[in-house]
Amino acid sequence: MSFIASTGVTNVDLMYVGMPRVPSEGEEIFSSDFRVQLGGGAPGTLVTAARLGLPARLATYLGDDLFSAFARAEFERSGVVPRNLYTGEGIPLNVTSVMLTPGDRTFATYCTPTEITDALCDAVYQMSTGARIVQMQPGFLPVYEKLHEEGTTLLFDIGWDDQMSLEKYREYLRLADYFTPNTREALQITGKDTPEEAIRVLADYIEKPLVKLDKDGCLVLEDGVLYTVPNIPEFVCRDATGAGDAFLAGLMYGLYHGYSFPECVLFGNITGGKCVTGIGCLTAWVNESELLTLARKYYGFIKETGGKS
Repeated sequence: MSFIASTGVTNVDLMYVGMPRVPSEGEEIFSSDFRVQLGGGAPGTLVTAARLGLPARLATYLGDDLFSAFARAEFERSGVVPRNLYTGEGIPLNVTSVMLTPGDRTFATYCTPTEITDALCDAVYQMSTGARIVQMQPGFLPVYEKLHEEGTTLLFDIGWDDQMSLEKYREYLRLADYFTPNTREALQITGKDTPEEAIRVLADYIEKPLVKLDKDGCLVLEDGVLYTVPNIPEFVCRDATGAGDAFLAGLMYGLYHGYSFPECVLFGNITGGKCVTGIGCLTAWVNESELLTLARKYYGFIKETGGKS
């Protein structure tokens, strides 16, 4: 059976919820709630996708520490199959203490950088080959070149990067079938002033480009026509952590099952919108039935926003 796949460091979040404020140096402040959760990134995307019924494989780094044991149990419970890339004796995960105050979130993270070697690329390729959809990550370009030749659908998403440019990521965009920047990222990478201008630049690389507009939904360009795909107004944001990862899971669901591109983006808006109603990356989600019900409800709100160019 075909599957979706991605590669990434696993994040475990230690969440101090209900902090009145961030403590000063040497000071102890108590939170009203505490949670341990898987964090975002590629593992978060695949967990959300697996909850929608997609068979999901993950190449990640897991050790013998208690945080890795927690992550393994969460992957198993969610239906994600991990391929371990780690052979050391330390803690290969990102472990983040998150303090949520009334006004904002503050983070402290432990992480160990991993060198991307030929052997590592080969392990990622072996895990990914045969997948219907693969989420691309910077650093594994040789893997995606092979997968592209095999006909795998490649989806590229990047976090914020001060040096983001078309030149820097050109080789990834050349291979990608889909690219999912938010407004800030789209303007930065293209050097344009508006999402409409940016999406037309991205159309030189991606057949069906999109730009996420945060609360205003998504801008989609298909066959020269601009569409706005709405967000879901009944979802009220409590914590935006993980929204982009959840969006990718909904988009993958649509692509996996062969829906139209605007429908795929609407699925992403639903999974991303539901995510932000909870605290943390993976506490609020929709199942497949709920996703399809909401999509039927809001599909008629997709509207053309510009004439065909």
